Amino acid sequence: MLLSIGLFAFSIDTLAFDEISRRASWRHATSARIGARDATQFTGPGDETISLPGTVYNEIVDGRVSIDELRRMADTGDAWSLVDGLGYVYGAFVITSIDDRGKAFFPDGTPRQIDFAIDLLRVDSDVA
Repeated sequence: MLLSIGLFAFSIDTLAFDEISRRASWRHATSARIGARDATQFTGPGDETISLPGTVYNEIVDGRVSIDELRRMADTGDAWSLVDGLGYVYGAFVITSIDDRGKAFFPDGTPRQIDFAIDLLRVDSDVA
């Protein structure tokens, strides 16, 4: 298992992402001052997002089933615990977007390759 969100595990058997991109920000309020730099005050953590782009090949696994399961999870609006394969807990995240693109189709219209990107947003840890 590479990573799990809730009970969905990202792996070779489901969806194996190509990379993980994590972005965090912190908020600082500013007040203008005459003849000096603005005064700043730390007001708390800002957004934390994770992006998981990847590619799944139909010869290995039917990625549509996994993408549909993640869409079902996103439809609930619930926050899910995000944990990597080593046990590191990232926190509680909601699924904010799922993009998928089929390529190289079989004669019946089934894609041989699906490129996907999943975006997650951290919410307060006491939610999950």
